[in-house]
Amino acid sequence: MPTNWPRTLWIVRHGESAGNVARDAAEAGGLPMIDLAWRDIDVPLSDLGHAQSRALGQWFARQAREHQPEVILCSPYLRAQQTARAVAEHSQLLGGADAKLRLDERLREKEFGILDRLTRHGIQQQHPQLDAQRAHVGKFYFRPPGGESWCDVILRLRSLLEMVTREYADLRVLVVAHQVIVNCMRYLLEHMDEQQILGIDRQGDVPNCAVTSYRAEKRNDADTVMQLDLVNFLAPLHDAATPVTRAPDAPAAPKP
Repeated sequence: MPTNWPRTLWIVRHGESAGNVARDAAEAGGLPMIDLAWRDIDVPLSDLGHAQSRALGQWFARQAREHQPEVILCSPYLRAQQTARAVAEHSQLLGGADAKLRLDERLREKEFGILDRLTRHGIQQQHPQLDAQRAHVGKFYFRPPGGESWCDVILRLRSLLEMVTREYADLRVLVVAHQVIVNCMRYLLEHMDEQQILGIDRQGDVPNCAVTSYRAEKRNDADTVMQLDLVNFLAPLHDAATPVTRAPDAPAAPKP
């Protein structure tokens, strides 16, 4: 069934990162700042994140060939690259070559601007007016100075999806990125509004290395849509007895 959409689209959040671990430690200690020496783009996976990524790759390897990705699109951030390459290596998706692993800056983490590396306490302490503004406007539209709102992320993802339909139609595509990317992709693919996607966000964080997937489905003679198949699927980690983590990406201001 030829279609403009990928035959299957998997969207995965990266494995647990050193940033997730540092953020949890800072929040537990009531500190205003997350202790990270790296730029956000350079934050690597934690040891557990590497194990989660291997488990995901091994799960893909156990699937029939026609149910494995043919192309991997990945955020350029190190933690996402490490996750994608581990999946590719342990599932032998790329056959030892990187030709089918494509980095795309539109899949990068949401930019936090002036709030980067601050904890909830740090935001309230150092930027009380911004904290109040965010509470009033809501995270969907709130843009911190130098950063992005969810709408800004969605705008770049609209461009990404146009490219996906043009270049990867009828292929099986795996996207490896970040928590906000997973939610914003769901917003676009499932035609949600602000309240629907924020309702999903309030239910909890996207687990590291969880799988959300869609399959192309023909609805009538003229229309093919992406049908939701899996949401935050964790069997790959459970099968490998690998701990599940749900730490939000930093900074994590209170949910509205």
